[in-house]
Amino acid sequence: MRLLINKLILNYKDLFHIAILLISSPARAWEEISLEDRRKVFTAFVYPMIGLCGLSVFIGSLMKMGWDGPQSFQYAMTQCCAVAVSLFGGYFLAAYLINGLRVRMFMLDSDIPLAQQFAGYALVVVFMLRIVIGILPDFGIMALLLQFYIVYVVWEGSKKVMQIAEKDRLRFTILSSILLIACPVAIEWIFNKLTVVLN
Repeated sequence: MRLLINKLILNYKDLFHIAILLISSPARAWEEISLEDRRKVFTAFVYPMIGLCGLSVFIGSLMKMGWDGPQSFQYAMTQCCAVAVSLFGGYFLAAYLINGLRVRMFMLDSDIPLAQQFAGYALVVVFMLRIVIGILPDFGIMALLLQFYIVYVVWEGSKKVMQIAEKDRLRFTILSSILLIACPVAIEWIFNKLTVVLN
């Protein structure tokens, strides 16, 4: 049990190390990422980040609604599920569409694992803002502006990981950034509409 706890702590240290490095020094972070196994992105970054986002929204919702009734717990669970589904679905949809961009617009070979690796780490800004907004919802307006920092993270990753030619880099960066921001938002909107209809 103790070994499992130590391993979990080390995993979260690595998680926050790469997240902070992606935000503070994207070029260096992408160099490290380009050397690792592409499938590692799921277990080492995306899934734990989605879990942390869901947890922060769950705690924030309980703080907002109170801890004293089944309605507040149901509300918190619904909000938690909405965030988890939107980030999970948005991640895979964005990766699929970014791979499509590579093939159709930039005449590169299809490489889904590469697109998934790129999209997973590029979503660091969205993940970190979701964690903060989950507990501090008043920070929402500022988060809308800060989410555009993803453009810089994508710009650095487009050259280091995605191997986009310099002449196409700006177009790829803008389109990929729009997809990475819009896909989770669109899926969350659909999820919330379906929740209202099914209730």
